[in-house]
Amino acid sequence: MADPKETITIENVVASTGIGQELDLQSVAMDLEGADYDPEQFPGLVYRTTDPKSAALIFRSGKIVCTGANSIDAVHESLALVFDELRALQIPIEDPEITVQNIVTSADLGESLNLNAIAIGLGLEHIEYEPEQFPGLVYRIDEPDVVALLFGSGKLVVTGGTSPDDAAAAVDVIVEELDGLGLLA
Repeated sequence: MADPKETITIENVVASTGIGQELDLQSVAMDLEGADYDPEQFPGLVYRTTDPKSAALIFRSGKIVCTGANSIDAVHESLALVFDELRALQIPIEDPEITVQNIVTSADLGESLNLNAIAIGLGLEHIEYEPEQFPGLVYRIDEPDVVALLFGSGKLVVTGGTSPDDAAAAVDVIVEELDGLGLLA
């Protein structure tokens, strides 16, 4: 079996920061080219960057959430662009701390999975599996503190990590558990 850790791909990184001051989003939206602001639909202003691709959700409080980036470096690059655009609007910004909140990754175990057998084998305290509601099995892992979605195809999604290493550790846990139950070929 090929090492499933080699198939890990970062799908989305969500990070937050703040500029330490309130913003007049209506004014920012008018001056910031490409900004989307419809307070009846969403309380924040949405500013998309194309290289790297991401969306910054800017709130009146000065809090900013960056989502859609595919690496931690891309988050920092995207937010640097956002900070530069805000500075260009005469909004003074120091170098705010950026905190990674969630990294969503995907991986492939390389073989089909019997989700019913996995649900029984892993026990109900860490598993949610209702195939009528959702085709994946939800596996809450304690260490690292992440949630893995396992699919019959052998594909999986790991969410809740704050470092790319969390996904690799989760894949190790899953492979070890399933191997120990005799559920991997």
